[in-house]
Amino acid sequence: MQLREARQLSLAEQLADLAVEALIDEADLTPKPALVDRRGSGAHRDLSLGLMHASALALWPMFREMAEAAGEAGAIDQPLREALGRIGRDGEAQMLATTGGVNTHRGAIWALGLLVAAAALEPDDCIPAALALRAARIALIEDRQAPTPDSHGARMARRYGARGAREEAQLGFPTLLLHGLPRLQASRAAGAGEAHARLDALLAIMAELVDTCVLWRSGLPGLNSMQRGARAVLDAGGCASLAGRRRLRLLEADLLRLNASPGGAADLLAACLFIDRVGGLSGSH
Repeated sequence: MQLREARQLSLAEQLADLAVEALIDEADLTPKPALVDRRGSGAHRDLSLGLMHASALALWPMFREMAEAAGEAGAIDQPLREALGRIGRDGEAQMLATTGGVNTHRGAIWALGLLVAAAALEPDDCIPAALALRAARIALIEDRQAPTPDSHGARMARRYGARGAREEAQLGFPTLLLHGLPRLQASRAAGAGEAHARLDALLAIMAELVDTCVLWRSGLPGLNSMQRGARAVLDAGGCASLAGRRRLRLLEADLLRLNASPGGAADLLAACLFIDRVGGLSGSH
């Protein structure tokens, strides 16, 4: 008996695949300073690589549903924004059920959910700037059904006047477009291996981002150490150089000492990997 030929995936399923793959690839990337990776749990006592994988896989139905909602809406408007908010809250509940209440990907749900919807709206125009602009237009619409934000990131944004995940999206992901993605492409062009290029992209994000996860765990001293240390790695030649790797070890030791984990930067790296790949879907649906 021959196996049936696998059916072609719908656009929504392809986008959900790319989003989950981006989350898993971010989790697997090693060595990330003070973050969960193949070596261990970094600065986190309640996280593990297996938990990150399980969380990412549990979010696949949510990403597919978001893409389907955007495709059916066909336009950026209040009903779409509120549908995405409802789907996102349901997805977060499924994530927490899967992880036993541990917040693994709340920030990534926001960033990747917007980008998935933006890609589904106009799959033939997924160049990074256009994709980020559509995501920003969605993010700028008020979700009248959403509860008042009270996440760690929202509290840090209020305390320090920092730009949290919500504002980063509403501005069109400037840290990602101006720093993360260009560094990923530049490191590849310079001959760095893919893992080194992705680590360089993470560090480029860390060097610029006011990471509310770091602020929550270690305040301004942690944030300053993260940004200064990430720049030092890149200035030393990046993760593909011996001097850069030495600087990376020093950065990680400093962040672990401060219990500072750059979770916001990790979420943006996953978004960066998604944007980097999604352009290949044009014409395939």
